[in-house]
Amino acid sequence: MKKILVTGAAGFIGSFLTKVLAERGEKVIGIDNLNDYYDVELKYGRLHELNGICRTDIKDGILCTSRQQPNYQFLKGDISDAQLLTQLFDQEKFDIVCNLAAQAGVRYSIINPHAYAESNLIGFLNILEACRHHAIEHLVYASSSSVYGMSEKVPFCETDRTDSPVSLYAATKKSNELMAHAYSNLYHFPVTGLRFFTVYGPWGRPDMAPFMFMQSIVNGNPIKVFNHGKMRRDFTYIDDIVEAVVHVIEEKPSLEKIPFRIYNVGHSKPVELMDFIHTIETLTGKKAICNYMKMQAGDVICTYANTARLEQDFNYKPLTDINSGLEEMYKWYKQWTNITSSKLTSL
Repeated sequence: MKKILVTGAAGFIGSFLTKVLAERGEKVIGIDNLNDYYDVELKYGRLHELNGICRTDIKDGILCTSRQQPNYQFLKGDISDAQLLTQLFDQEKFDIVCNLAAQAGVRYSIINPHAYAESNLIGFLNILEACRHHAIEHLVYASSSSVYGMSEKVPFCETDRTDSPVSLYAATKKSNELMAHAYSNLYHFPVTGLRFFTVYGPWGRPDMAPFMFMQSIVNGNPIKVFNHGKMRRDFTYIDDIVEAVVHVIEEKPSLEKIPFRIYNVGHSKPVELMDFIHTIETLTGKKAICNYMKMQAGDVICTYANTARLEQDFNYKPLTDINSGLEEMYKWYKQWTNITSSKLTSL
């Protein structure tokens, strides 16, 4: 049994990952600052429904134990707080760290750039420092498909150039990869970066197109369709993302000269944006009201993952098709709307 720290544990991927790791018998500690970038009720809902963490049990800076999984504990705290992290690492003696904490969102990085420097740069530096001072066996961290920028070469491969980001968010994620490489080289501990491609599914982020489109179509509200719908995304289902992360965490990394690796994690079948919208229309029985708009700053035309490296090293490839994934998401969405209107306030 390993002791694993998961940052961003109330986030979309983090809440599912901590659940799976705890169910597999690992000793897991999750940390999240529960910021209000998007509806904090959704974060509390994930913690309660997926992890057995009740709102009333959460206190700043104090570990609370899951009521469903005694081997899972949660801490409300911020990775930009170096002192808090040092104390946590000193106390818990982690074997593995999975850093999913970040200020997310491409468009929001244009509005509030300082939030990205605080979390994605300073916070990640604190994680790297804590890992190297505490002899961590393996650091796994979230990067993003956004590092590929406006590359017209598809599918995107890990060996492609990624030095032309089109948003500050993408620039911070590329910076994370460079920082991780430097620390892995200097201090010789294994570090693995995962470039996630458009994650969707139950409990998904409300600032992302899958949630926003589904919510608006169900409620009969207009949706903004950028670049007049002429975009493609490599939508990747949450269960596939988490399984890939678990594979990477459980694999003993090889001690190469520089034990540093990058993997794409995507479905490898880009979907036309209008086809994605039509699938939601079919599931919900509602017609989308589309407001077609020009391309937005920071957006890209297409994302498309080459996952050959992931398949070769871990014998794993995301397989959930868009119809099955959206069907599961819609089932959850209907339940979530009932929760928000009734019992969530009592969690």
